[in-house]
Amino acid sequence: MKPGTQGAGVAGQVVAFPARGAEQVGFERAELQRILDLYGRMVAAGEWRDYAMDFDKHCATFAAFRRTAERPQARVEKRPALRSKQGMWTLFGEHGQVLKRGHDLANVLAPMERRLMKAVD
Repeated sequence: MKPGTQGAGVAGQVVAFPARGAEQVGFERAELQRILDLYGRMVAAGEWRDYAMDFDKHCATFAAFRRTAERPQARVEKRPALRSKQGMWTLFGEHGQVLKRGHDLANVLAPMERRLMKAVD
């Protein structure tokens, strides 16, 4: 190994970590807590069984699945670039249709919350 190189990658090339300037969008603790609370209640109701999260420099995504091999039953996206326009939160349905958009996460999750409510006799 040459002096000054930390680790060798493929064919002796040095593989560097991503630069600090390459920011990615993520969920804040309170936002993730609210999303995972809904996920836990949907699991308890037998609606969802798995989830996935994806983070890149434009958006953070939380997807909930009925079964792992299917497309997500619901997907919540946070896009800060849309904060001043229609709102940074978007709820997508199973077929990719936009169910709700807004500035407040609680209002965007409301259609999924309503699924949990059952009529009481």
